[in-house]
Amino acid sequence: MGQQQLLLIVLGVIIVGIAVVVGISVFTASSSNANRDAVIADLTTLASMAQQYYRKPIAMGGGSNSFDASTGSGGTAWDIPDQLDTTANGTYTATVSAQSVTLVGTGNEKGEDGTNPVKVTMVVGPNSITSTTINN
Repeated sequence: MGQQQLLLIVLGVIIVGIAVVVGISVFTASSSNANRDAVIADLTTLASMAQQYYRKPIAMGGGSNSFDASTGSGGTAWDIPDQLDTTANGTYTATVSAQSVTLVGTGNEKGEDGTNPVKVTMVVGPNSITSTTINN
């Protein structure tokens, strides 16, 4: 083969190598973003469930205007249902007080730092939900 053909083969291999590296990088970023969005969706569902609990009377299995059922007698605090504390998207924990629930979702994919997983914190109040993303 001539020098020109060898040069074209080497150039082709370099271009394909660069394309593979860029593709892997884009895929990793995309999977991290998708996991973050899925964790946020799961936390939003849990937040909605907590707000429903807050509004229901204790007689109907709710908290009677309290997340920890401190306003009534015989109630129990809101908690994440057993089947939803771990999903395909991540694991979830809740810290409950009378007027707020702090939900923490830890995803299955590594975040922007490449070491720690995606993590989202959501604070649920009687009429509001505030979300904070840690390590996108």
